[in-house]
Amino acid sequence: MSALAQKQVFKRPDCLKENLFHFCPGCHHGLIHRLAAEAVDHFALAASTVAVIGVGCGVFLYDYLAVDCCEAPHGRAPAVATGLKRARPDLFVFTYQGDGDLAAIGTSEIIHSANRGEHITVIFVNNSIYGMTGGQMAPTTLAGQKTTTTPAGRDPARDGYPIRMAEQLSLLPGSAFIARVSCHTPRHIRQARRALRRAFQAQIERRGFSMVEFLSACPTNWRLSPGQAVERLENEMIPAFPLGIFKDY
Repeated sequence: MSALAQKQVFKRPDCLKENLFHFCPGCHHGLIHRLAAEAVDHFALAASTVAVIGVGCGVFLYDYLAVDCCEAPHGRAPAVATGLKRARPDLFVFTYQGDGDLAAIGTSEIIHSANRGEHITVIFVNNSIYGMTGGQMAPTTLAGQKTTTTPAGRDPARDGYPIRMAEQLSLLPGSAFIARVSCHTPRHIRQARRALRRAFQAQIERRGFSMVEFLSACPTNWRLSPGQAVERLENEMIPAFPLGIFKDY
C-alpha cells in the first residue's frame, strides 16, 4: 500500500475515553460528546478544562471526557461555571446542559451569565422534552407535542409557547457568540463542529459569553424509531428552532 493509502484521516479524539456510550439508540448526546472532545483537542485544552454538568441525560459526561468535571445543582451550572472562571481565569470552563436544566429551572442563571458577559461556554442540548425524568413537557416542547404531562399535546393557550433560547440570549450585550446547530446529518455535523470551535475561541479570546444550542433527537420519549426521530427533527424541530449563527463577535 502507498503512504497515502495508509494515512489515518479519522480517529477517536484523545480526550474521549474508550467507554461505550450508555445513551438510547438514536440519541445525539454521543455525537455531541464527541464534538466537545474534538474541540478540546483542537485547542489543546484537556489539562486546563473543567466541564460543569447539569442535571439530565448528559449528567455522566465525566464517564466519557478525560477532563476535570464538576456536577452542579439542577439549573445552576452557569453559576458554578462563573465561580470557577472568576476564581481561576486560567481555566477553560464549559457547561453541558439540557433544555429542562437550562431553560426551566436554570432560566435565571443562563440569562444573567450571558448578560454579564461571563467568559464561559455553554453546550445546550435541546431535544424538546425532559429525557431523563420520564418525558414531561419542557420549555422547548413544540406546540401540539404529546408528552407525559401534555398527553393531548402542548396547548400554547394553556402551556405557553416553546422558548427560543438562542435568539433571546443573542440580544444580550454580554453574549459574544450564539448559534443553533444540529448533528442529524454529516453536513450538519460539520457545521456544528465549526460553530462549537468558534464558541470555544470566544472564551479563549475573552470575548464574553458563548453558547451553542444543539437540536437533538430523543427517540425513546418521542416514541419513535431512530430513523423516524431524525425525520421529526428535520421536519418539525428545525422549522420551530431555525438553525444558524445569531451572534458572532
